[in-house]
Amino acid sequence: MDESAAQPERPDVSSTRAEAAETPAKPAYPPPAERPTQQGPKDIRFDFNLGCRVVLPEGDWRIRLRDLDTGNILFESENKGAFVNSAKRWYIHFRIEVWDHGEPLLTHDYDATGRDVLIQFPVGTIGDTLGWFPYAVKFQQRHNCRLTCAMAEPLIELFRDAWPDITFVTHEQVRAEQFYATYCMGLFFDDTDCIWQPTDFRMVGLHRTAGYILGVDPTEVAPRIAYADDGPPLAEPYVCIAVQSTTQCKYWNNPTGWHEIIDFLKAAGYRVVCIDRKPVHGAGLVWNHIPHGAEDQTGDHPLAERARWLRHAAFFVGLTSGLSWLAWAVGTPVVVIAGFTHPTNEFATPYRVINWHACNSCWNDPKLRFDHKDFLWCPRHAGTPRQFECTRLITSAQVRQTIERIPGFRK
Repeated sequence: MDESAAQPERPDVSSTRAEAAETPAKPAYPPPAERPTQQGPKDIRFDFNLGCRVVLPEGDWRIRLRDLDTGNILFESENKGAFVNSAKRWYIHFRIEVWDHGEPLLTHDYDATGRDVLIQFPVGTIGDTLGWFPYAVKFQQRHNCRLTCAMAEPLIELFRDAWPDITFVTHEQVRAEQFYATYCMGLFFDDTDCIWQPTDFRMVGLHRTAGYILGVDPTEVAPRIAYADDGPPLAEPYVCIAVQSTTQCKYWNNPTGWHEIIDFLKAAGYRVVCIDRKPVHGAGLVWNHIPHGAEDQTGDHPLAERARWLRHAAFFVGLTSGLSWLAWAVGTPVVVIAGFTHPTNEFATPYRVINWHACNSCWNDPKLRFDHKDFLWCPRHAGTPRQFECTRLITSAQVRQTIERIPGFRK
């Protein structure tokens, strides 16, 4: 018997953003071990890898799953042998109770102390993982567990030396049979039954959703970053910018905005350095180029090198992209130009630029399903003169006034 009789497909998560329409769907994460990893009496097996899982061999059983924090009984059954998997995959303080022929046999309260726990992060995204990782640290500290984090190799290189008490692996290196519990981070767009998250991420914020999934304080905390070389890359004062993103609604769509801001910054005495991965990006007839006047430091450089550039910059001007999250992580003032997300979606910065007179925050509207494959996604005004007005109507004057509020700005 399975508590969630037909296990649902995993909803879209961040790692699926770049998948082509014709590519068969790849599992977002390595699956848990086929058999629960913990041994109980009389060949009972149990664990907490993607929910509470219990295997009861042939016999005369009664089983109950309880949430110790709420006191609620989540599932109860009498059976002759069963595989039970709780419906919820986020952290719950479970109690497993099993009776054999009416006699109490097993009571196990979730306790990760000294046990191996796996937290999985999607590949193909930088900002999401930077925002979510501090909550994995909070989970380790709360439960005193042996934590393994599975993520993309470039991010491992950013974290590993800064967090020596955490094991970092790629998805291919996961050995599922060793873990007492497993949790998956993601943006679960279609999780109407709250299987993967206790509350919709669009309500609580992109990064804080990890706190709710892991059952820890959702207050945001920037992660600690390791630097291979901590020296400043330039002797003169400079500002980093990043103008590219994964979909057009994330761009600053004011046609003269970047050029005017670059002229403004250079007149103020700063060198302006573009650190995007790509100098040109787009789709179909729409292509975005590095703005004229910016120094070109684009390229597929290690994230630790990007972190070094950001750490020594006077400030960073960008979009709701991974490099903005990296600038936040290293403690550099971040000017975020955005309209398609609500400010609560990202980290707190006093330099957020949004035009409330324009259409805004469609990303955080649960009635509007984001389409990863549509580069020109604009759910409310596609094909009209109002398309992308959320950032097209953000003027360079508004951005300039925001920059001038940064302490130490060289007017």
